[in-house]
Amino acid sequence: MKFKEMAILFIKGLSMGIADIIPGVSGGTIALITGIYERFILAIKSIRPTRKIKTIDLGFLLPLAFGISMAFLAMSRLMEYLLTSQGAFVYSFFFGLILASAGFIYKQTGGLNLRYLVSGAVGFIFSFLLIGLGTLEASHSLPVLFGSGLIAICAMMLPGISGAFILLMLGQYEYMLSALNALSYAEIAVFLAGGFVGLVTFSRVIAHLLKKYEKMTLIFLTGLMLGGLRLPYNKMAGGSIPLMAIFLVLGVVIVIVLEKKTKQMVQFSSK
Repeated sequence: MKFKEMAILFIKGLSMGIADIIPGVSGGTIALITGIYERFILAIKSIRPTRKIKTIDLGFLLPLAFGISMAFLAMSRLMEYLLTSQGAFVYSFFFGLILASAGFIYKQTGGLNLRYLVSGAVGFIFSFLLIGLGTLEASHSLPVLFGSGLIAICAMMLPGISGAFILLMLGQYEYMLSALNALSYAEIAVFLAGGFVGLVTFSRVIAHLLKKYEKMTLIFLTGLMLGGLRLPYNKMAGGSIPLMAIFLVLGVVIVIVLEKKTKQMVQFSSK
């Protein structure tokens, strides 16, 4: 692979990483917009312990992964600072992103029936009650970080679902930002190990669910995200309401723009 091609992949990985560190924006959406989503999914699926290294699309994955990693390291410090100094406004922005992303996923289902409504209600109740427990935020043990990495990396693969949102819902988002900034190698290594296991195992479960029960899965994910809004809402206390409204609307607008770009890319690729 030529250096120019690797540089372009690095930039695309950088864009995916920036998206993935912001709750409500999906790296999968960015991959779709930049025209690498199908290759990304196929490359991920090719990773198996039983496969030889030469059969894996490393020329594609390595520069992409390097770009994503650099984005995480660069953006984590900024996000931690913003959450500390402007928390109410940042969470208002997150609220708008997540709300609009849930709408984006719902629009892909084409409508509801009773079975799908139950699926959405289960997702909503699950995440709403999970966040209400509060104890998750105090649990940052290595097994919890491993599981968080496993689940979050699977979300990253799906357009419209944000891995950072999953971490936010699990109470690990701010903790992992701090771990990245402090270069806490044990926590980072365990989290990445969970992510790797998620790539080679659990991601196949999600792919199966989307293939066999696409609408029901999408409605469940919509409910999950709507119930998850409880967390940013709780964190929005104390800020100026007009300014929070502006940031909320900004989050919605960004997702709408990304959605339009995604539609354009899908239409272009189908011609």
